[in-house]
Amino acid sequence: MNTKDTTVATISENQVAKLILDAAFLVHTKLGPGVFESVYEVVLPHESGKMGLAVKPQKPMSIQYDGIQFNEAFRPDLVVNEKVVGEPKSVAALADIHVKQVLTQLRWSGLNLGLLINFGANHLKDGIKRIINGRLEPAEISDLEL
Repeated sequence: MNTKDTTVATISENQVAKLILDAAFLVHTKLGPGVFESVYEVVLPHESGKMGLAVKPQKPMSIQYDGIQFNEAFRPDLVVNEKVVGEPKSVAALADIHVKQVLTQLRWSGLNLGLLINFGANHLKDGIKRIINGRLEPAEISDLEL
């Protein structure tokens, strides 16, 4: 297990994102591109957890609509350290709708950073999109070295 302190209270959104991406690159290297999305959805949380992150797959989230609270209205693929939404995909190319869906999840959850990770890309770096809703926590110098 990673010896870094990655507890919910002490790690910034950018630090969480960097560790998620470290885990994603490891998964992509081991499994390769184009495996079923469901495989990445179970393996990525495993690798992220080994790095000390608190990952909640398919976390139920509620919404308010017409004055009524609907529990379990949506489920982001991953909520990591209660700070970052992770959405693994395995498609030929990301579409605008994928970005819109993550942005909507961020708005409804009150979180500010989402990672859309397309494991279908031959080179994972070409399949990553950071999506920001509002402002992130104040960055530290080390956070900027993503």
